[in-house]
Amino acid sequence: MPVAMRNAALGLFTCFTLGAGVSAYAGSGCEAGCNARGQLLDHRVTLRLGAAAFSKVLASNAGGQQLAQIAGAPVCGIEIVTYRYRTIGGAGEPTNASAALMIPTGRSAACSGPRPLMIYAHGTTAYRNYNLADITQTDPGNGDGAGEGISVAAMYAAQGYIVVATNYAGYAGSDLPYHPYLNADQQSADVVDSLRAGRLALIEVKPERKTRENGKLFVTGYSQGGFVAMATHRALQAAGIKVTASAPGSGPYALAATADALIEGEVNLGSTLFTTLIVTGYQHAYGNIYRKPGEFYEAAYAPGIETLLPSVQPLDTLFAKGKLPSTQLFSSVPPAPQFASMTPPTSPPLAPPALTPLFATGFGNANLVRNTYRLALLEDAAVNPDGAFPDTTAALKPAANPQQPLRQAFKRNDLRDWLPRAPVLMCGGNSDPTVFFFNARIEQAYWQNAKVPKGLTSVLDVDSPVAGPDDPYAPIKQGFASAKAQLANQAVAGGATDGGASAVLQAYHGELVASFCMLAARAFFGNF
Repeated sequence: MPVAMRNAALGLFTCFTLGAGVSAYAGSGCEAGCNARGQLLDHRVTLRLGAAAFSKVLASNAGGQQLAQIAGAPVCGIEIVTYRYRTIGGAGEPTNASAALMIPTGRSAACSGPRPLMIYAHGTTAYRNYNLADITQTDPGNGDGAGEGISVAAMYAAQGYIVVATNYAGYAGSDLPYHPYLNADQQSADVVDSLRAGRLALIEVKPERKTRENGKLFVTGYSQGGFVAMATHRALQAAGIKVTASAPGSGPYALAATADALIEGEVNLGSTLFTTLIVTGYQHAYGNIYRKPGEFYEAAYAPGIETLLPSVQPLDTLFAKGKLPSTQLFSSVPPAPQFASMTPPTSPPLAPPALTPLFATGFGNANLVRNTYRLALLEDAAVNPDGAFPDTTAALKPAANPQQPLRQAFKRNDLRDWLPRAPVLMCGGNSDPTVFFFNARIEQAYWQNAKVPKGLTSVLDVDSPVAGPDDPYAPIKQGFASAKAQLANQAVAGGATDGGASAVLQAYHGELVASFCMLAARAFFGNF
């Protein structure tokens, strides 16, 4: 983040008290800045469902039934408010974004009166109209946000949490023509802006039985949202705003280590989408990732790629039209002889060896990234290695002084630079092919080396055995194992010849782990 942008963000934090009232900052001398950031532009109630009606919605299809089985029957009804607010883009430019405010309703004390407020940050999407508020507007071809939105509503709002969930700048009606993907400073500022505007909307809509905050503030999110949740916890803490606890799920917190693993050949599922989003976002924010797109992208993809994502077309359509390769991130020709063992990798240093066959699909002759650019990254990593890799003694910190601009951007957005003062649970699955579980382990090791108080931070692998009779997450681990086995059995019954392994691999990150990490976050927050 440019210095001016960071100072503006911190200035915004100090000029209002979150949760105070509409006029909390009046007369503070910062009216112009405060009105520009986090300003509630408009809001409307877009859905009201009682608990029984919401139960019927969940029961209407197999996915909803499975969600209800994991989340539990709705205790509360839900009221969803869609609102727009002012925020900033990756370079600090003014823009707007939209969000969903989910309010529990009902006569029970668990649903009305003072309730905890939760910030939720969503996962990666290629679809520009992705909107968490539209939980009944499903379009499977696009992935329009309904699936994740209804999960958030069932798991949290229908269980008594007030939820603020931004759609992020660049999506769902935002004026920003790109999305500042994995830009830690911008995305956390965006979430805080949505929080302030959401609190104003909560006051204005006058929800049933005066549902209001009880002073507890929780932060969670999954995948990209796990990264955003941790960045938001960091930003709130830096501004002196008390966070009760946070539970980021399956996020790339050790972003620089993740990037180095990727360029060394550990090509994750979805890498061509993630790479395009992050390079576009960093180019807008920092302006130095390349001089022209053809320096980074192969000629077949460079034209128009800076405006390709997010898109109103389904990702499969972009693949079919040749706008992006579906899996081939790198060339199958080594960029230099010394890197032949990384093309594809023969001994990946960080991710589970079981994922090695997956990495091979990331190489081919229709690759996205030019070999010359990958070579520059590899050469810089060889000279300036990340502390997470085994041959260094840098206490798991990012490289001290990377020289290549993209590696500098990854370090700039790596979350190994803060120490939490409120409880944190990092949840994920050890065999995740999309966001490698080593991110949680590296972040935890960094914190432990920095002497964070014992027990303040913890890591949950939902794909691990139950750790004895006192394991507080035993039901979640058992549920995950059962769901994974059921999916594999269904695949075999449908004719799969690999024991269902491919079906589990495809569903692992976005379906299996996601639901159980949401459940774990809710259980964790119940302790406070």
